Amino acid sequence: MALVEFLTEQSFKEKVFNFEANKDWKFEGELPCMIDFYADWCSPCKMVAPILEELQQEYDGKINIYKINTEDERNLAAMFGIQSIPSLLFVPKEGQPQMAVGALPKETFKKAIADVLKVN
Repeated sequence: MALVEFLTEQSFKEKVFNFEANKDWKFEGELPCMIDFYADWCSPCKMVAPILEELQQEYDGKINIYKINTEDERNLAAMFGIQSIPSLLFVPKEGQPQMAVGALPKETFKKAIADVLKVN
C-alpha cells in the first residue's frame, strides 16, 4: 500500500529539487508529484489529508504525493513563499511547478493532476 511520504529538507533535495546544486528548477524525481505544505494545527490541512491518502492509492505508480510540515521545515516553506496553508505544489516531470492554495475538493485535485501533471 502506497503511503503519502513526509519530506525533510534532505529528502526534498533528493526527490524533488536540489536547490544547493541548481539555481534553476530541475526536477529530481522519477514520477510527477504533489507536495502538501501543511501544519499539525491547521484544520483545513486535516480535511485534505485523507483525500491525499486516497489519491496516493488511486494513482499509485503514476505520481508521488509528499507532505512538508511548514513548522519543521521553515526553509522549504520560505523557499516557496508559503503564506497560507494548505498550499499544494503540483510538480510535473517537465516544466515549472504550479501552486494551488486551500483545502480543495478531490475532483479539483484530479483535474490538476490531469492538467498540470499530465496523468490520468
